[in-house]
Amino acid sequence: MATTADHELDNPVLRSLVGWHNDIAQRDGRAARFHPDVGPFMAVPHDAETDDWRALARLTRGASGLLFRPAADLPADWKVLHQIEGFQMVGPETRACTADDVGVLGPTDVPEMCALAKLTSPGPFSARTVETGTYLGIKEEGRLVAMAGERLHTDHWVEVSAVCTHPDRRGRGYATTLVAALTSRIRGRGKEPFMHVVGENTSALRLYEELGYEVRRRVQATEAVPLRES
Repeated sequence: MATTADHELDNPVLRSLVGWHNDIAQRDGRAARFHPDVGPFMAVPHDAETDDWRALARLTRGASGLLFRPAADLPADWKVLHQIEGFQMVGPETRACTADDVGVLGPTDVPEMCALAKLTSPGPFSARTVETGTYLGIKEEGRLVAMAGERLHTDHWVEVSAVCTHPDRRGRGYATTLVAALTSRIRGRGKEPFMHVVGENTSALRLYEELGYEVRRRVQATEAVPLRES
């Protein structure tokens, strides 16, 4: 199992929000979350105290959010809505890939990106999610049929996320091409790629393992809402 000495990936949401993504973050003390139009992810330090949870409750303004923490870690005044079991995977040592049919997606592609994400459910995807990093796509006759992009960024790691293919175009290797292309781009910038995968998505796990990704640790994503704002 691959590991990292600096433990950046033990709380990557917080590391991303207080660093690379500070400009699209909302912060209160040691608590932070993405702007709601970017995504639902939020975080507090692993050693969070009562004041940190109260600060996070203020940031939510009564709305739910996602934390990469077990439900058992949440205080009693937070209501757990849903739990997702999954894996955190880290990328291969080397990966070079070029693909002529892969293009960089931008603001004008957002309506199609949101529609594809809604159809395929690769994870949370909102109108401003594209602001988290580079997103690549494959189009057929001008229509977006597959995409993948970058979400969390720590000092040395970049998350590959939103990997999805239109149901009518699966089996053509598009996900493989996109993940390999992103992996190559991330490596080319001197960073390390990683990703989070839902545990029951065995086909995705197999695909990423074939590309050289390894499971670093099990993770739980917990959707929760504060019972009251503090």
